[in-house]
Amino acid sequence: MSRHQTMCVLLISWACLLTSGIGCSDRKSSERATSDKVIELTYWPAPNPQEVQLADTLVRRWNRLHPRIQVRMQAIPVSQSTEEVLLAAIAGKTTPDICSNIWPGALHEYTRAGGLIPLDRFSDFDSVAPARTPRDLLDPFRSDDGHYYQIPWKTNPVMMFYNVRMFEESGVQKVPRTYSEFFEAAKKLTRDLDGDGQIDVWAGERDIRPIWWQRLFDFYPFYIAASTGKTLFRAGEPDFDDDAARSVFQFFQECYQRNYFPHTYFQGGDPFLLEKKATHFAGPWEIATLHSLAPQIRYDVAPLPIPDQHTGHVYTYGDYKNIAIFGTTKHPREAWQFVKYLLQAEHDLMLLTITSQIPVRGDLLTNPMFSEYFQHNPMMVKFAQQTIYTRGVDAAPDLKEILDALSQEYEACVVYGKISPTEAVNNAFRRTKMIVEWNK
Repeated sequence: MSRHQTMCVLLISWACLLTSGIGCSDRKSSERATSDKVIELTYWPAPNPQEVQLADTLVRRWNRLHPRIQVRMQAIPVSQSTEEVLLAAIAGKTTPDICSNIWPGALHEYTRAGGLIPLDRFSDFDSVAPARTPRDLLDPFRSDDGHYYQIPWKTNPVMMFYNVRMFEESGVQKVPRTYSEFFEAAKKLTRDLDGDGQIDVWAGERDIRPIWWQRLFDFYPFYIAASTGKTLFRAGEPDFDDDAARSVFQFFQECYQRNYFPHTYFQGGDPFLLEKKATHFAGPWEIATLHSLAPQIRYDVAPLPIPDQHTGHVYTYGDYKNIAIFGTTKHPREAWQFVKYLLQAEHDLMLLTITSQIPVRGDLLTNPMFSEYFQHNPMMVKFAQQTIYTRGVDAAPDLKEILDALSQEYEACVVYGKISPTEAVNNAFRRTKMIVEWNK
């Protein structure tokens, strides 16, 4: 090789090294610029004041601890329902990164629209989720395709509140456990106090309007209780044409036929708060309402009444609200970090303290972190004990339409007695099968 050729090779090599160095410098500058950029996430909690307060507290704490991942909290816009708002946001691609008010009954609609990402795509999901939530509570939230698009966050087991004073004054000494015991107590509790021939206080009451979500507080939790934990579907097909469903329709029909429940809708306030009814079917949120609006009422809580022949544990509807990450997020890993932050035990304690709602944890009554709370809130212990015997709703297509069909049969059978419980169940089951077939 000539001297000239050697010099050319050296010059070319030097140029390549220089170029490489510049490239490295540029790349490092680019990486540094990227790392300096603040990532922003949007989080939508439920719009009720207690959850907004909780979310605001948690987000402020997160933002102090994570200066490069900032979360902006915005309560879900108020509308007729959260589900309508989220579906509209999915359609318009204006969803948040994270939402903690996911009703499992609408999950199929969200995933069908491509709105959510599977959480089990994250490598630590299988360690994070079961560590907080027992497998028997976690597994029902797995979708038909095998993925988890939601992670259980909180539950509100539906139980029976009862007015202790009204029970005592009526001579009811035993909290009713079965349908027969409830009827026996209701005969004493339903009274004409002033002798004018009109009933003044009832054993119980339900909103008689045929609105789909009302069935989540009468027929549905009672069906779960009567069936020892069944829901309306099995393997994606309707599965409630059974004795449990007929017994629930029969129970409520007799409550109205015997005038233990009024054939009217109260518009002048909550009849339980007004002490116009002795029992009330609700979740733990009712405790805060009673303490703030009717502190004079002496009350207690018990499992829902069950058929006389029932054996085993009493299950109920859990009224779950879960957490999901939307497909529009540009930062899925950071969003998952925030989800895990929400699920920490100390934040579950805040969920209990601020909202009086139950975290879906397996260690609520054994973890020392929660012991002081339950010592000061003994009524909440009963809901915590009930949590492991709860069920959610099936992620079925058009579940609201199915519950609407049930509501119409409930009204015809239970409230007005126009058809028998057997006819009501048969009609609701047939209409449900038609809805499912239509949506396949």
